[in-house]
Amino acid sequence: MITKRIIPCLDVRDGRVVKGVNFMGLNDVSSPVELASYYSEHGADELVFYDITASAEGRRLFTDILCETARRVFIPLTVGGGINTLDDFDRVLKCGADKVSVNSGALRNPGLIGEAAKRYGNQCVVLSADVKRVDGSFRVFAKGGREDTGREAIEWIRSGVEAGAGEVVVNSIDTDGVRRGFDLELLAAVTDAVSVPVIASGGAGSADDFVTLFKTLPRVDAGLAASVFHFGEIDIPTLKKTLAEADIPMRL
Repeated sequence: MITKRIIPCLDVRDGRVVKGVNFMGLNDVSSPVELASYYSEHGADELVFYDITASAEGRRLFTDILCETARRVFIPLTVGGGINTLDDFDRVLKCGADKVSVNSGALRNPGLIGEAAKRYGNQCVVLSADVKRVDGSFRVFAKGGREDTGREAIEWIRSGVEAGAGEVVVNSIDTDGVRRGFDLELLAAVTDAVSVPVIASGGAGSADDFVTLFKTLPRVDAGLAASVFHFGEIDIPTLKKTLAEADIPMRL
């Protein structure tokens, strides 16, 4: 049986890890290099590094901090933020990333997904979708949740997977930082639509939220969270032990 993954997320702005609520009110947390090293040594299965303002500011991702972070990490590392071209893929991979996450860049140029998958392999291309409910439907947002694209989210995710994305991160803006549980309705719709691994992001507040996620939606492959890990409210080794005791397959 395939084990479920627990993935801390480093949202990086100006070289520091930050965290807010519903993608707003960002507060400083720590150094991405130090946090990444800690998680690598304390039970995380993978790590996600997002330069969260690169797309909105129209600039490249900070490669110096990324390179230093990658040197300290011995688990798979997914990197995103300001990924708009194949050159961006190449640059980030050369910095030490194992997978590259695309969001706003793919919305501007959907062909980027297929081009990257052809050059680097499907397993390297992660489609990240920031999703919020608008007038009763799931809508895709761009530029770190700042811009409503008008696109229906489930169809966009399905088309991205068909184009070559080998994994999907579903970021629920509605539940982000609220700590009342993952967006099960949204995640169920996504897992019904695609067959690639799906990572749930947004809403974790306790170990029980992860148990509920994996028990309710066994096709979800991983749970991603930030603040509850950053502030020590959930200890990853303890969380994984709790999940294993609930008969959820984990790498301990």
